[in-house]
Amino acid sequence: MMKIAVTYEDGKVFQHFGHSEKFKVYETEDGKVVSSEVADTNGSGHGALADFLAEKAVKVLICGGIGQGARQALAQAGIELYPGVNGDADQAVLAYLNGSLSYDPDTVCSHHEHHEHGGECAGGNCCH
Repeated sequence: MMKIAVTYEDGKVFQHFGHSEKFKVYETEDGKVVSSEVADTNGSGHGALADFLAEKAVKVLICGGIGQGARQALAQAGIELYPGVNGDADQAVLAYLNGSLSYDPDTVCSHHEHHEHGGECAGGNCCH
């Protein structure tokens, strides 16, 4: 059995990991989802979110934008990261399970870049 988490808001993949208020956690077995639950982070911030997922024994995270610090925290927790994903959360998990998930491994979001360039979505990586 493997657990997959998705940053979650209104059925969709939420686009800013560090501000995630909810994750949808899927239990999968033999390439199929056997159960899922929406877990509330209770306001955990960037660093604590990796611990939150690790405590739930999550092995894979699917998300939108994510900062470098969060990426490192996830790596230390042994969680595989699939960032740069948009759209329906359930569909993203099914796509991951059948090997067709469209993601961007280079998605990084840095607040400083956004402010320096005056735009919210500098470089096409929108975090909000």
